[in-house]
Amino acid sequence: MKITNEDNMELMARYEDNHFDLAIVDPPYGLGKRIHSGGSSSSFIKGQAKKIEKWDDAIPSKEYFKELLRVSKNQIVWGGNYFAKHLGNFRCFVYWDKTIHGNSYSDGELAWTSFDRPSRYFRQNIATITSEGRIHPTQKSIKIYEFIIDEFCNEGQKILDTHLGSGSIAIACHNLKYDLTACEIDKEYYDAAIKRIEQHKQQLTMF
Repeated sequence: MKITNEDNMELMARYEDNHFDLAIVDPPYGLGKRIHSGGSSSSFIKGQAKKIEKWDDAIPSKEYFKELLRVSKNQIVWGGNYFAKHLGNFRCFVYWDKTIHGNSYSDGELAWTSFDRPSRYFRQNIATITSEGRIHPTQKSIKIYEFIIDEFCNEGQKILDTHLGSGSIAIACHNLKYDLTACEIDKEYYDAAIKRIEQHKQQLTMF
């Protein structure tokens, strides 16, 4: 597992075409203050308001998506509906049903995929994320990444994540024994994710 605190464009520039079997990424959606101004009751989101506005002020560039498609054979991109002009049409998507409907959260989230196969559905209450220890505003659960890896990866394949965030994908890869290369540009999120990953590894060695 290789995890660095750097810009994802610098990371991807070091790798040849199709080096990674699958990129699983969760880029900023460009929502800015809309994340916390839509009536969210989450104290975590409210506390992170100013940081969120800066971090999520714009979607990644055209160059980012070009590099992502260059270094990986297949891709799964959370929030793919925000990046349609860069990703194009698709057959297969992953839908996460958050199970808490009709409140300030979206009922679910879409992930665009490059796979030519039937779509997949995952149901898990968003409150699970808080129970895992929330450290990032767009944090996904460990279980949803384990679900994606089980559905779309084969043993021995190399996975890329260009927006590590909370580190949930790293914990899923560790649990399922997959090779992961990832980066996070924000030092605060990076340090928190590394601490979370190491604590998870230590807990596993105790049993």
